[in-house]
Amino acid sequence: MSDLFNNYIGGKWVESVSGETFDRKNPATGDLVATYTKSTPADVDAAVAAAKEAFKSWRLYPAPKRGEILYKVANLLVERKEEFAREMTEEMGKVISEARGDVQEAIDMTFYMAGEGRRMYGQTTPSELQNKFNMSVRKPLGVAGIITPWNFPMAIPSWKIMPAIISGNTVVFKPASFTPRTAIRFVQILEEAGLPAGVVNLVMGGGADVGNAIVEHPDVPLISFTGSNDTGIDVATRGARLNKRISLELGGKNAVIVMDDANLDLATDGILWSAFGTSGQRCTAASRVVAHTSVQKELVDRLVARADTMRMGDGLDESVDIGPVVSANQLKSINDYIAIGRNEGARVAVGGGIASDGNLGRGHFHQPTIFDDVKAGMRVAQEEIFGPVTSVIPVESLDEAIDVVNGVKYGLSASIFTADVNRAFRAMQDIFTGILYVNAGTTGAEIHLPFGGTKGTGNGHREAGTVAMDFFTEWQSIYVDYSGKLQRAQIDNQE
Repeated sequence: MSDLFNNYIGGKWVESVSGETFDRKNPATGDLVATYTKSTPADVDAAVAAAKEAFKSWRLYPAPKRGEILYKVANLLVERKEEFAREMTEEMGKVISEARGDVQEAIDMTFYMAGEGRRMYGQTTPSELQNKFNMSVRKPLGVAGIITPWNFPMAIPSWKIMPAIISGNTVVFKPASFTPRTAIRFVQILEEAGLPAGVVNLVMGGGADVGNAIVEHPDVPLISFTGSNDTGIDVATRGARLNKRISLELGGKNAVIVMDDANLDLATDGILWSAFGTSGQRCTAASRVVAHTSVQKELVDRLVARADTMRMGDGLDESVDIGPVVSANQLKSINDYIAIGRNEGARVAVGGGIASDGNLGRGHFHQPTIFDDVKAGMRVAQEEIFGPVTSVIPVESLDEAIDVVNGVKYGLSASIFTADVNRAFRAMQDIFTGILYVNAGTTGAEIHLPFGGTKGTGNGHREAGTVAMDFFTEWQSIYVDYSGKLQRAQIDNQE
């Protein structure tokens, strides 16, 4: 008999009004992880009502005091890091070292945003009129709808929830149905740290019943969503009709440039980590390798030799390099792209199939796969696969490499390996992505700089860093006239 986990609404753990439940199984073993209450729009209504009521007092709660609660949250996460990491691996499959990193990112973000409780700076400016004072302040908007994916089930909620609540908003949080237990642990820590009832509310269930109800609720003025492009566009469309503020973090088709002067040992390490970490299920995964023709063969040989020895298995085994993908449907989608690549004329240099030997057959495992001699216009070089698959695209020059990098509909992350500082600065200048690495892979963003992408990757907002506050707050400009008379800007100051 598995544990049954419920929603968290208004400071209480409650079952859905539907009385229905859903199960989550370990993608590595097929074993049941837990059973969860399955929410309905009525549960969303209750969560929004609780958040709306809590907003009345939470927005007036001093921001430094909000920060003190977040410091408690961060310290509790530090204490439970190993426990939560192991549960995360059971729930979504990533290897244990990466799960620890996921929790650590939530720790980092929580400490960071706790400090913002004593900052959240506005501006003061001189007035053009005498005896008048000008300033701007940030104000929370109300109830924030937070909809998160399964691939970083503690890190990404922290990116959204922490800036939302430190700035005085309240939250209705819908995690992905593949990873509700990690979300529950996160909310339990918020509760234990003393977050007032109703400030964060958790509703579990699918996008059709729960996600859409949050997006379309009249009392939820802002939505922060991370997920697929198709779903994100639907969220934006629904929200636009209601004039909501929407933040989208969507897909990526990230590229690593390897120039002829690159350190190939370093490049190999960076590509393998970026392409196959989290089984390639990252929006920043390196799914393209843009290699100068003079190093292409040696680079591919190195990548193949290393990829061929990567060990697949249950991520709780410290010796495993690659865990399962998240579901049977995801496994099929990845493997379908292998057939697409072959039909387009790409050569499978290593991998290329579903792994089912021994215990692997109990889970959803795909071999780490490298396509070679890929043309930039092929589907495997244009479309997000979201699995352990990368494509090597040969180029003759840096100019061609930059064109290839920019020649997709996404613009999240890119990297270049080169020993030439001039080439590095050319890449910084001409590659149009939200994130760029020099002599590193495409993953590894730190929480104190903006995270997000260009073009089809999002809609212009950024997460992490101080700019995260821009989405969750509204500016108010304030003018204090202490002249004792009516003064008219732009009129009374004219000579």
